[in-house]
Amino acid sequence: MKILVDTHTHTNASTHAYSTLEENAKYANKIGLEAIAMTNHGPAMPDSPHITHFENVSVIPRELHGVKILYGAEANILDKDGALDIPPTVLSRLDVVIASMHFETCPPMNRKAHTHAYINALENPYVDIIGHSGSPDYDYNIDKVISVAKREGKMIEINNNSHLVRKGSIENCRAIAQKCIDLGVYVVVSSDAHISAEIGNFNEAMTMLDEMKFPESLIANTTLKKFLSVLRQRKLVGGLK
Repeated sequence: MKILVDTHTHTNASTHAYSTLEENAKYANKIGLEAIAMTNHGPAMPDSPHITHFENVSVIPRELHGVKILYGAEANILDKDGALDIPPTVLSRLDVVIASMHFETCPPMNRKAHTHAYINALENPYVDIIGHSGSPDYDYNIDKVISVAKREGKMIEINNNSHLVRKGSIENCRAIAQKCIDLGVYVVVSSDAHISAEIGNFNEAMTMLDEMKFPESLIANTTLKKFLSVLRQRKLVGGLK
């Protein structure tokens, strides 16, 4: 199985990432990807770009070095109410919105609060994907949250980086993926690359999914056509075919 769209990538618009969008696109072309989403951290992250970074994405060509570019963001969940650090007026301009929890912007709370936060984020009409939720620091009620994802037509991320840097995530990721199978919820498999050489690196995530015999039909980003089709079930995505 091939994944041809990397739905979660960062550029050096944040100082803890190390490559430009051009470098990411060149590497994506080299390894045969169809598309990448540029999903830099929202402005609450200490080294993140200013909100104008997200307001101005329309200046980016829809194709760079033979690779389609999806305009996106990894918005920070800020509290138990699922508030995000990017306003709806800006989110509405983006193709792909990931909502994630990070230590710098939302210190761990408790299982009930994390569950409430994820549910409220999923109910935000502009959120498409819940990001790297396997972290044991943000334990939540998987049954409740994945059920809401199903109801809202949202996707759950299986993040390759979680297997590498978020220790203790693998078993949680397995449980999340299994619930997605049970309920028929789409997942995206992403690199969360912070340097161009990690674009399209799905090895650890795919090993886990292969071991589970996860159905290809529920992986939304195997091709750009399929990913756009899933997005367009609930929102308009302009400028890409």
